[in-house]
Amino acid sequence: MPVLDLLDLSAACPPNTAWMGLDLGEQTIGVATSDTSRMIASPLELVRKSKFTQDAEQLFRLMAHRKVSGLVIGLPMNMDGSEGPRAQSCRAFARNLIRLRDVPIAFWDERLSTSAVERFLIDELDLSRKRRAGVVDRTAAAWILQGALDRVRDQATWV
Repeated sequence: MPVLDLLDLSAACPPNTAWMGLDLGEQTIGVATSDTSRMIASPLELVRKSKFTQDAEQLFRLMAHRKVSGLVIGLPMNMDGSEGPRAQSCRAFARNLIRLRDVPIAFWDERLSTSAVERFLIDELDLSRKRRAGVVDRTAAAWILQGALDRVRDQATWV
C-alpha cells in the first residue's frame, strides 16, 4: 500500500477504529492514539529509538493492542513549504514500515508542533524543563494527530 493522502486515509481504514499519530524525532518516537470515533487524540507513549525493526515491532504491538487501523506521521516541513532532510527521513521511515506490514499511512504537516506544545506545557501547565522532556514528544504526536483528525472531519462536513 502506498502512502496515502490524508483525506483518503478514512476510506482505507475500517470504520470505528482508532488511528495512531507519530512524532518522529532523532532519538525518540512520540506516539498518540485517537478514540474509535476519531474525534480526540491522546498522548500514549514515548518509544526510545534503537534499531528500526525493533522500533517497528514495538509500534506494531501498540497498534494491535489499541486496534489501530491507520497511521498519521508528522512531516517536518520547512517554513517555506519545502522538504528538508528530516522530512525525507520521515518518508523513508514510512516506506520501511510499509515494507514490513501493509498499513495505511498518511502524513500531516507538523510545522511548529513541538514549539506549540512546549509553549502550552510551560504557559498552561507550568511544567519544569525536566518534566516537559518526558511528555513533549508524545504530546506533539497528539497535536499532530488531532490536527489531522480535525482536517478529515472538516472535509467531511464540506462534502
